Order: sequence, then C-alpha cells, then structure tokens
Amino acid sequence: MNTVSSSDQARVQELRQLLQKASYAYYGLDAPLMEDAVYDQLYHELVDLETQYPQMITPDSPTQRVGERPATQFVSVQHRIPLYSLENAFDRGDMDTWDERWHKLVPNLNKEPGYVTELKIDGSALALTYENGLLVRGTTRGDGTKGEEITQNVRTIRSIPLRLNIEHPPEWLEVRGEAFLGLQVFDQINRDRIQAGEAEFANPRNAAAGTLRQLDSKVVAERKLDFFAYTIHISGPTDDLALPQTQWQALETLKQLGFRVNPNRRQCGSLAEVQTYYDDWSLKRLDLPYLTDGVVIKLDDLGVQDELGFTQKFPRWAIAWKYPPEEAATRIEQITVNVGRTGALTPVAEFKPVQLAGTTVSRATLHNRDRISELDIHIGDTVVVRKAGEIIPEVLRVLPELRPAGAQPYQMPTVCPSCGQPAVQLESEAVTRCVNASCPAILRGSLIHWVSRGALDIDGLGEKIVGQLADSQMVQSVADLYELTEDQLMALERMGTKLARKIVGAIATSKQQPWHRVLYGLGIRHVGSVNAQLLTENYPTVDALMAVDGDAIATIHGIGPEIAQSVYEWFQTPTNQTLIQRLQAAGLQFTSTTAELTRPQTLSGQTFVITGTLPTLKRDQAKQLIQDAGGKVTGSVSKNTSYVVVGADAGSKLTKAQSLGIKQLSEADLLELLESA
Repeated sequence: MNTVSSSDQARVQELRQLLQKASYAYYGLDAPLMEDAVYDQLYHELVDLETQYPQMITPDSPTQRVGERPATQFVSVQHRIPLYSLENAFDRGDMDTWDERWHKLVPNLNKEPGYVTELKIDGSALALTYENGLLVRGTTRGDGTKGEEITQNVRTIRSIPLRLNIEHPPEWLEVRGEAFLGLQVFDQINRDRIQAGEAEFANPRNAAAGTLRQLDSKVVAERKLDFFAYTIHISGPTDDLALPQTQWQALETLKQLGFRVNPNRRQCGSLAEVQTYYDDWSLKRLDLPYLTDGVVIKLDDLGVQDELGFTQKFPRWAIAWKYPPEEAATRIEQITVNVGRTGALTPVAEFKPVQLAGTTVSRATLHNRDRISELDIHIGDTVVVRKAGEIIPEVLRVLPELRPAGAQPYQMPTVCPSCGQPAVQLESEAVTRCVNASCPAILRGSLIHWVSRGALDIDGLGEKIVGQLADSQMVQSVADLYELTEDQLMALERMGTKLARKIVGAIATSKQQPWHRVLYGLGIRHVGSVNAQLLTENYPTVDALMAVDGDAIATIHGIGPEIAQSVYEWFQTPTNQTLIQRLQAAGLQFTSTTAELTRPQTLSGQTFVITGTLPTLKRDQAKQLIQDAGGKVTGSVSKNTSYVVVGADAGSKLTKAQSLGIKQLSEADLLELLESA
C-alpha cells in the first residue's frame, strides 16, 4: 500500500470539502458554485487520488455514493422514533373537523400556534440517521415501526448529504423526507424501458418505490432519485446548531444542514389562508417538474406538536389535504396484444372513450400477466381509469358489481398473435414473450427502432412503409435496408419516384451516423440512448466492445450488471455477429471519430430550454447540437436556465423566461452561438 504524502493528504481533504460545498450549494441552496465540468474535473482528481491511496477512502467521500457490490437482501430495522403516516382530508369539512379536534385537546393555548403548509410530494418516505454528522443509515417507512435498511441505495441520491454541512454536528440526528422521481427523469426511464423492450412503470411513485428496493445500487444511481426533507429530530443543541422551536425553523435548519427543502411552502395564520394555499396549487401543481397529490398542513409550534402527540396511526398535529384525482368510469370493449421488438407481448385495454385531464382517452396498457391477475379483469368489465401522474392512462380498478353475466376472465395468449408461434413465460419475468426470431412483429419493431429519430434517423421510412417492407419480406433485417434500390421501393403501394429516391438517399446518409447511435439502433435489451453513449465513450470501437466480458462492462459508472450481461450476451450471439459484419460491409460507423472523442465542450455549465417549433431544426437535433458542445438541455425554465431557445408557438416556458429575465435565442442565434463557440 502506497504511503500518503502530506501534500496528497491535504489535497484529498481540500477536494472533499470543495465537492461537499458545491453539492450543498447545488442541492440545498439551488445556487451552483461551479460549472458541471469543473465539478467533474475535481471529482475525477479525487477518484484518482483515492485509487492511488485506498487507505484514505472514507464513507463520507463524494466518491462513495455507489456501492461496489449489489446487496443480497434488505434487513428489517426498528425505527428509533415511529415513522407515522398522515391522516387524509378530502374537503374543507374534513379540515374543519381536524381543526376542531386538536383545539379541544389543547384548550388553554396562550396564542394560536399557526400552520405551515407544504406540498405533499408523491414519492416514498425515508428516515435518515446521522451520527456525529455522518450518514450511517437510511430506511424505508415500512409499517411505521420497522422499515428496511437501504443505506447503500440512499447514498446514491445526490440531494442527500453524506456529511452534514456543519462544523460541530450533534451526536445523533434523524431526518425524514420524501424520495421521488422528477417527471422528466421518469419519462426518460420509461422511454429507455420501451426501447429496451421492457414494460413501462405505471407512475413515478411506483417507480421510486421500486427503485429504492433495487439490490444493485448502481441501478438506483442511474435512475436519479431526488429528495425533499421535511422533518428533523435532534439529540440536543450544539455550538453551531440551536434546537428549532417551530416547524418553519425546522425547515430552515434542514436547509442549513445541507438538505433540499421544498421552496413552495407558506406560513398561514388561519384555515382560510390554508384554503387559499390549497386552491392556489390546485392548478399550479400541474406545471411542477414533479408530482404532488395534496398539501400537508402542520401546526407550526413544535411545543404544541409535542403536547398533542400521536394516535395509534397518525400525528394529531398534522394532516394531508389531498387533491381529488381525475378519474372516470368506462367499459372495456376488448383487449388487444401488441408485440414489441424484443418479443414482449403487452396487453392493451380498449374502452369507450372518456375525457381525462383535458384529453380523450380510449386505451391503456395493462402491462403484463401479473397486472391482469391483480385487477381480475374480464372483457365487458366497467373499470375506473385515470391518468397516472396526469400523464399516462391507466386502469386503476375494476367494478365487479357491474360485471355482465357470463363474462370470462381475460387470459394472456399462449401463442404470439403476430406469428402464431408459442409464447414463453419465464419465471424470472412478468412479461410474456415471443421467442421466434423470424416473427414479423419483432422484425417490424426492430426496423422502426432502427430508423427512428434517436437512432439512425432515416427520414421517409415511417411505420406504414416499414410494415410493407417487412410484410413483403423485401427486408428481413436492418442490414437489408442498405441493399434496397429505387426500383424495389417503387413496387410498394403508393410509392412514387420522388419518395423512393428520397428514402434511398436517407438510407445512404444514415451510414454517417456516429457509433453510439448505431449501437442504440441495434436494439439491445436495456440499452437506451444514454447507455449507448456511455458504452461507446468507454469502448470507441465495436471490436473493443465485443472483446470484453460482462464484468468489465459493468465497471462503467452508470452501467449495471443486468445491462452489462445483456450487452455481452448480444455480442456473443452468432446471428448478431453476422449482422455486425453486414452493417460494417455496408459502410456504417462502428468507431468513434477523433472529433467525437475530443469534441470541445464550449457550452459546458450552460443550461438550455427549447420551446416552440424551430424553423429548420427538429427539437432532438437542436438538443443534440447543444449536448455535443457540452451544454445541458432541460424541460423546465428556472433561475438556473442560461438560455431559452424560442421557436414558433412558444408557450408558458417563454412567459416564465421573460418573467425571470432569461436570455432568449432564435434558431439562428443558437447556430451562431455554436459556431462562435
């Protein structure tokens, strides 16, 4: 083991302090101290030093957020203080009843304690234990008395500090809060799952809960959970920390310690003010980058909280006023089955159209066999449907009392509806699959994925033409696309000379797409666009990627064992090796260019939002140009946004940018900025 020099030891301490300070500023204060590229540079310097001197690694080092080995199981632990859930109110009458009840229990108040209102985040409750300032345990709510210890997973959440932002911390401190997935992150997870042939998550809450219970913390890190803190328990005051006397002070203390606290909170002097807050957020909440399903109201005075105490289930001094979910009843007319490019059979409920959240909905995925069994669904059932998280239509429950006589329970098909071959149900999966490599639906899905905008981006090859190519057996693999001629295309229905020429040209142009897009286009299970980028950054040639095993691939930060094994097995399959050889012979890119590897990151640290329709660029193209130059593209405008790129019919994002004084760019301005950079 190398001997640590005094200068290296000092530098390690300095780097940790800088990175911890930067994390606190970014997550706790929403005021970044440094650009992402600078943070990354300091982080990698610390990684290099700790690799050289492993004896210097400490649990609170910023490099120790992801565990080296997956856990084998979770251990049940007793909560030192019970983690109660909240009583729910559904209207003003429920609120008045709660208010009268707690007033009767403390009749001799000198003054009203006041209320603190906070948005109720739709996620999973966590309890975090710190000893002498260091995070030592993270647990789920469980039954309120006992929860599961998931410390290794909690450490991956970057808005949770590994060390408290205080010089003299108390001996023991516990923080409660909500782990959740932002909507943009949730959407990307589902897009990646669709691309990898996996079932979508029904809503962000379920996805967050499932993520927290992953045995592999690397998978948790990939999903980018976030955290808002809302409760603190302290063993006693210290030189740097006074005990809060009110809920409002407790939230400010949490911010001081380095936690992210929801900024949309308010002190209210009466229930009328609470009602105003509730009404204000009934519509504003739809513009938030995360889900909230209600408002939490707590008495502000912590002394009154202590006096009121708890029932067997709930605190008497707090309540959750829930927003009514938008639901509708409708009747299932049929259940159809879609076959994806990985052979996954996905049942879809087709029902009488209903209005939900301003849109007409007539179908919703039923996910898989387990979900159908859980719902006990029959053809003709009346069901309650809603938009999960205001986004994805889902069947919430069946109303069996309205079931027609003689209705039969739905059974997943035992054969593929596309090719008629037997479908397989693996014990390790809830998904039913067609394993016939020649299945037309699998071929069609593979072709559609290959030509999609995020992959090879072959303009002119829409689903209809792809379907004709597959059905006619003119194309039986993506490699066959590169042998198509104008004359062959002209044989298709409604195909003119101009369109045929355009398609052949677009196919030829797609040969210039970079290696990471080709890898993504291959449709390997679990490999979305982000993972494809990570893989090609670490393996700049296909030969390099084919030469390594799953364990080596899994060492890439952000690539878990399941993804790594899937990649390894795909490249070991002889038919896939033949496909690679054919595509190489056709002239596609299987090597990262020098320009890609050394591309200057001149927009590093700058955040962009794109709104409206740009004159010539598609939104994905503009996003790619910005990201290639090191910039970051987000879906919502905030004070941290550097530029808003504005096109025709820009909406509320432009209005918000104007109110915040954020600089606006036209498409021409963006291109000029990229060129000058």
